[in-house]
Amino acid sequence: MNRSGLLLFILLLLQLGIVAMLYQEEITESDHLASNNLLDPGAYIVDKLSLTDESGATLELNRAGERWLLPGLENLPADTTRVEALLQQLTAADPGWSVAHSLAARQRFLVAHYHYRRKLTLSALDRELGTVYLGTSPGFRKVHARNDAADNIYAVALNLFDLPVDPGKWLDPSLLQIRAPMAINADGYTLQRTSGSWQLGSGATPDPRELQALLDALRHIQIQGVAPRATQTALMGTEAQLILQVQALAGTVELQLFKHGDQHFIGSSEYPYLFLISAYDFDKLTGIDSLLIAGEQ
Repeated sequence: MNRSGLLLFILLLLQLGIVAMLYQEEITESDHLASNNLLDPGAYIVDKLSLTDESGATLELNRAGERWLLPGLENLPADTTRVEALLQQLTAADPGWSVAHSLAARQRFLVAHYHYRRKLTLSALDRELGTVYLGTSPGFRKVHARNDAADNIYAVALNLFDLPVDPGKWLDPSLLQIRAPMAINADGYTLQRTSGSWQLGSGATPDPRELQALLDALRHIQIQGVAPRATQTALMGTEAQLILQVQALAGTVELQLFKHGDQHFIGSSEYPYLFLISAYDFDKLTGIDSLLIAGEQ
């Protein structure tokens, strides 16, 4: 073999080696993408979740046994189902195939460590387990996501609208529900549950339909957030539209309902906040006919 033929042979071997290396990298990357989660906590149980938005505002959620609490609201209970669904999407769901992995793509999809829409950090036992950046949306209820420790960018099934940094938006919506009241006092009537049946303070039987409407309203109150501080200040000392004293197995609670502009609020003697509720829930409670339930109509 002459010299030129030897050079061509060596060049061919080099080309074959480069192709083999690229092919092997592609297979390795494909295997990695098919089996890896967006974030793997390993043997740790996540007990803290920190959420930061693009302005730097931060929300913190802490695990307490089977519940999640909001330290920003004096450890009121968070919506545990919602938090666990988020963790499931981050740590257990298959993110699918990556859509990009370059530095330019990080900037374009807003998943860089210095430029993002949301930053989620998971911790356990005071140890950070990993950070995920969420950025632009490629479609309905989809968002670009990247693990801080990797280059791959994915389109995962999350919605930034469902990830606010306002702690009130993460509250357990059933916080004020009273499922088994034993006595109810309001302006105009007094109700007492005795031997499985309800009676008025006079000993008469209350109107069954109004009574059932009242019990259903107490059992299904849904809070939607916390009133702004300015609103709480404005309502402080004003007369509530309705005051209910409800005795249950856990004790007696006083509920106060207020209307401020086109918004509706409820306060509980158990908590130092006014909570936002829907006009529907507000009307169900304040719309009870006190004369009818008291048997005076």
